[in-house]
Amino acid sequence: MPRFYCPVPLTTGLALALPAAAARHVQVLRLQPGAALTLFNGEGGEFDAVVEHMGRSEVRVMVGAHAPVERECARAVHLAVGMPANDRMDWLIEKATEIGACSIQPLTAERSVLKLAGERADRKLAHWQAVAIAACEQCGRNRVPKVQPVLTLREWLSLRELQEYRRLLLSPAPEATPLAIDTRGHPVMLLSGPEGGLSPGEAQAAVTCGFEPVSLGPRILRAETAPLVGIARLT
Repeated sequence: MPRFYCPVPLTTGLALALPAAAARHVQVLRLQPGAALTLFNGEGGEFDAVVEHMGRSEVRVMVGAHAPVERECARAVHLAVGMPANDRMDWLIEKATEIGACSIQPLTAERSVLKLAGERADRKLAHWQAVAIAACEQCGRNRVPKVQPVLTLREWLSLRELQEYRRLLLSPAPEATPLAIDTRGHPVMLLSGPEGGLSPGEAQAAVTCGFEPVSLGPRILRAETAPLVGIARLT
């Protein structure tokens, strides 16, 4: 059954004109009145719905029963990642959402190929959030991970909120502990570098901020691969 993100209050029995993005998807699929679909608004669970009207500029549905189903991982894992270049960041956000990342923090590091600021960063952020929404619609998640505004690594390390998490740094250093750590359900912040990894100074700054270096094994994984493997192991 088609699933659509609908970021408005939803209640059973509500006659609703779908927001523009959801309406456009319904129109692309050429759903007709009487067609069943599923709506979720990110606040938990999902709703049955039925198309009542299909117009050129408006799609109206009747919201049905609420199902309190959750498909989140047992452990909350948040990802902070040095942005890989080209379309690999899109792919990373899509897959991290499918695997279960609770939020994604794009970072600019010293060795980053992709550097964003200003209006370009704002456009990318909106695009990446749309990628995460589409991934939730496809995979069945009812809570959309937030893609945070782009920060430099050092700006991000100064945030006091990081103290709330078990902090892990993906590292190829020989002294890094294999990622088989029992985090006992605590929320985790997983930090992964860009192409070429973090510089020695950045890695030390992360350790100073409480990040524990952990390893995924003897092979060097790509910047878009390593964080996905890390999330999968932790969840």
